[in-house]
Amino acid sequence: MQSALSAPRLFDSNGSGLAVNDLDGDGRLDIVLADLSGPVSILWNQGGLHFMRQELAMVRKVRAAAIVDGDGDGALDIALTNGIAAPALFRNMGNRQFELLPLPGVNQPAYAMNWADLDGDGDLDLVTGSYDAGRQMEVGSNYLFMAGAGVNVYWQEDGNWRREQLAETAQALAIALWDLNGDALPDIWVGNDFDEYDQVWLQTDNGWRQTALFKETSHSTMSIDRGDLDGNGVVEYFTTDMKPYTIGPQVIAAWMPLMDAAAKTRQRNDPQLSENVLQVWRGHRYVNEGYDRKIDATGWSWSGKFGDLDNDGDLDLYVVNGMIAGDLFHYLPGGELVEANQALRNDGNGQFMPAHEWALDSLHSGRSMSIADFDDDGDLDIVVNNLNSPAQLFENRLCTEGGALTVDLRWPDSANPFAVGATAHLHTDYGVLLRDVRAVSGYLSGDPARLHFGIGNGVAIERLEIRWPDGAVSEIEQPPLNHRLTVTRRP
Repeated sequence: MQSALSAPRLFDSNGSGLAVNDLDGDGRLDIVLADLSGPVSILWNQGGLHFMRQELAMVRKVRAAAIVDGDGDGALDIALTNGIAAPALFRNMGNRQFELLPLPGVNQPAYAMNWADLDGDGDLDLVTGSYDAGRQMEVGSNYLFMAGAGVNVYWQEDGNWRREQLAETAQALAIALWDLNGDALPDIWVGNDFDEYDQVWLQTDNGWRQTALFKETSHSTMSIDRGDLDGNGVVEYFTTDMKPYTIGPQVIAAWMPLMDAAAKTRQRNDPQLSENVLQVWRGHRYVNEGYDRKIDATGWSWSGKFGDLDNDGDLDLYVVNGMIAGDLFHYLPGGELVEANQALRNDGNGQFMPAHEWALDSLHSGRSMSIADFDDDGDLDIVVNNLNSPAQLFENRLCTEGGALTVDLRWPDSANPFAVGATAHLHTDYGVLLRDVRAVSGYLSGDPARLHFGIGNGVAIERLEIRWPDGAVSEIEQPPLNHRLTVTRRP
């Protein structure tokens, strides 16, 4: 949340993150808003879309945020990055109090981060990426004397952290930790800005193996999310980039000077495209179907995420947009490229159409964003952290038919009590709905551990199948519609 200011300089223009989760265990989802110009804000959910603000005044100029149980004690903590220093973890002490928790061995500057149990030992590990362009501007000439931070894996081992560096340099804006090749092991995908290619490391029995997994990628990957868009049981991966969502004369006039200045001569075998990309698995390789599915162009796009916004059983897409930089858009009033956020409705076959009638086309230069049910009415609301204007919360009033099932997973005998890395399949007579528990997705945005399944009108629920992070499977027959279900894993 950045207050109203003059046009920021480049890289401050990237804004800050946010995170969503139930920090105090009262069943309501709380919000953490990072800020480049003030303290971090915790918004405690009081119910009925009323929030109470508390400052986490110990840290400022924060980039990424996540709410995870970093120490495995059963209470959710707050993890933050600022780009020029190592990540900080604020331990949840109860009674809405937090204390800085040292992470011995976590010592490299980080901009983007993500958390998952990479080695299957039961606790969460940490992956970070530096944003070298921004770090260089931030520290000035001192950058010449600094070692590159790059991409680092921090393995949690009995309260200590062992660092493994995978790359010496990075322009990381997003990090994904999902199984990309179907071997049931989490892999690492770093989405890089500029001409730095995205980096993918597959986990093998002999360590990490870097590979060019994708034939085409976004040029400046700002966000990564995934979801099963067509109900075939296989997830698709979506990345955001910069491409005008219309070719109207006013829009092209605003973009053209920048596009001319940034023109790039593509090298042979260069995978980068200046547009959003949708990676679809086609039997033996990933194929980009962003253009075919009509989601390749959503503007100067930051966080883009899937969620069933109309509770019809299909994942829709929301992307937040805009750019403000006095040194980049000196030819525009206030140095601002003003663009509308984009809501796109899934037609049930994985094709997307603009949903202007949903009134989600804010012009407030969004950066980070998460989708969650903040008023416990069964439909998904949206919170956006904007640049140079207050954060926004959009209450969902679309869902007059159908229903939903929300699911909390608990694994109390594990150092991963909120089951990050679990997947859930909800079997219905409409098809199978797939969700997963993740710590982070999109752009600098922490996600709630709570899973949401929209259920279309007249659809019957058959069973819920949960695959826990260690591979164990639980099944629940005919879970009730319009309930929040807590599934607790027992030994």
